[in-house]
Amino acid sequence: MTTQDERQDEGRLHGRDQRHDEPHGHDEPHGQGRDYAELRAQLATLTTEAFRPELADIDRLPTAEIARIMNGEDATVPAAVAERLPAVAAAIDATAERMARGGRLVYAGAGTAGRLGVLDASECPPTFNTDPSQVVGLIAGGPSAMVKAVEGAEDSRLLAAEDLDALHLTALDTVVGVSASGRTPYAVGAVEHARRLGALTIGLSCNADSELAAAAEHGIEIVVGPELLTGSTRLKSGTAQKLVLNMISTITMIRLGKTYGNLMVDVRASNEKLRARSRRIVALATGADDAEIEAALAATDGEVKNAILVILGGVEGGTAAELLTESRGHLRAALQAAP
Repeated sequence: MTTQDERQDEGRLHGRDQRHDEPHGHDEPHGQGRDYAELRAQLATLTTEAFRPELADIDRLPTAEIARIMNGEDATVPAAVAERLPAVAAAIDATAERMARGGRLVYAGAGTAGRLGVLDASECPPTFNTDPSQVVGLIAGGPSAMVKAVEGAEDSRLLAAEDLDALHLTALDTVVGVSASGRTPYAVGAVEHARRLGALTIGLSCNADSELAAAAEHGIEIVVGPELLTGSTRLKSGTAQKLVLNMISTITMIRLGKTYGNLMVDVRASNEKLRARSRRIVALATGADDAEIEAALAATDGEVKNAILVILGGVEGGTAAELLTESRGHLRAALQAAP
């Protein structure tokens, strides 16, 4: 049975906001003034939307000067991330604990935030040899929204719930809502729905006291300040989100044993460059010569982690696989268990 809230969400998705509390570009003309006045008032409270009068003549400056200003703006982002590292670390530890028990990592966002989530998820299989279903990026409007905006999609909480339900979300999964403003209905709705299902929730935004952070168990607010171009949150806000998403996926994979030191020992050698990198990783980890490396990779079907264990542990390829299974993929633990 369709609830009133669901009907209202569906209305927003198709440009028909029945309550006029989530304005949309295709509202009926008589409602536009009231709707947009409310939304403008909301935006005026957001740091990411603030106007910077000192940059009002930036279009008159020489290109080199604009580049210098922009570079200086970007340089402030890591410091803003550093202020929230305890919150980031806590979220990562909670994520890794669930993923170690079979959970998945799911990013959900709209526009730039959604694209960044999809990008981070898509990098995990080649970097860490994860199954594509382990780290998933959801963008409002679906895959086509990666290259072209899908009108109204970001305004729907219902759409976020439907996208998560299609994944058959469980309590072992982690859902990261990503939104620079911290108010995007799709991201907030994803976190709210995931939390109702018992999943771990993280809200990543770039405004303080955001709705998204309040909705999540782990709120991460990276306040980078107003953008060079007013409201263009693909700039500093996008950079901040990318840095945090890098941390979430990379450190989680480190905790899951996907690395040996700072070597990508679970890399999937799917092209010539990665096959060459695989051999270099084995060499760096073991100090073995080319002949020994080739023999170890041949004995382990090209698996880098297994080949390192064959060389350093002095075991056969089959034994290396068994030891890694018993250690849940952690190479250091497998080496300690080797005869």
